[in-house]
Amino acid sequence: MRALVTGITGFVGQYLKKELKNQGVEVFGTSRKANPRKTTYQLDLLDKEKIIRLLKEIKPTHIFHLAGMSNVRESWSYVSKTIEINTIGTAKLLEAIKEVDQCIRLITIGSSEEYGKVYDIKKKISEETHLNPANPYGLSKAAIGMMIKQHHNVYGLDVIHIRPFNHIGPGQRLGFVTSDFAYQIALMNKGKIHRNEIKVGNLEAIRDFTDVRDIVKAYYMVALNGMAGEVYNVCSGEGTKIQEVLKMLLSFSDKEIIVKIDKEKMRPSEVPYFVGDYSKLKQLTNWEPTLPIQQSLQCIYNNWLNRLA
Repeated sequence: MRALVTGITGFVGQYLKKELKNQGVEVFGTSRKANPRKTTYQLDLLDKEKIIRLLKEIKPTHIFHLAGMSNVRESWSYVSKTIEINTIGTAKLLEAIKEVDQCIRLITIGSSEEYGKVYDIKKKISEETHLNPANPYGLSKAAIGMMIKQHHNVYGLDVIHIRPFNHIGPGQRLGFVTSDFAYQIALMNKGKIHRNEIKVGNLEAIRDFTDVRDIVKAYYMVALNGMAGEVYNVCSGEGTKIQEVLKMLLSFSDKEIIVKIDKEKMRPSEVPYFVGDYSKLKQLTNWEPTLPIQQSLQCIYNNWLNRLA
């Protein structure tokens, strides 16, 4: 395998790069910003001619398409930018592959946000669940999934779409619930702020969390064994209440911390129960998550403590 990872300098991209290299894969990457490393290229995914030149130079056998806007809350503030970067950028990539080498296997990374507001709120979400995105980010990713199926059916391209649920791990930027909680708690324990309260949003929601290190293993296994034109969920299949996540993180703290609800952190279109079904992926690859959520949260918290040292 000769892999190209778009968005390789991002949170998931760095973990995927490490996993691929551990598997003996030759890895190249792209980033929106200039990068001094000779295997990482600066690339604007809205420039099809640059994509074509890069594909001709690298000659990848597989492309993992991670690049794009990934924050749900920010997608409400930048609707057209989210659609342009995520959806139009992927369309340009597909056009470039069609022109350069239709044998390249493209794995697009979508999101569980494509499912949006599910009708049966107590049923695990499978790949057959009706898509009903509740925010611009989910809409942009749902459009990608539809493009993938269309390009496989019409042009025979070797394309696969993955829908990961909430993925967590050390190094994730702020704007995601586990990182936000861990950061605030670490600030207090490092004496960087002198208040002893943490501001939170909805604690009642139930979500499906998977460690990013397990997630990237699934991406690699799908790249090897996935069926072209198909969609695969990547998740833990277990629901955890946000309140429980906070409780676990607070248990790592040396200080007594008061929890306060912040209305500004309540996002639109909140879904109470959102848990995935990864049985299709397991049947194909025998993949299962291995890292328990408490271990992941401990790693996230320790990472923030180290960064604030």
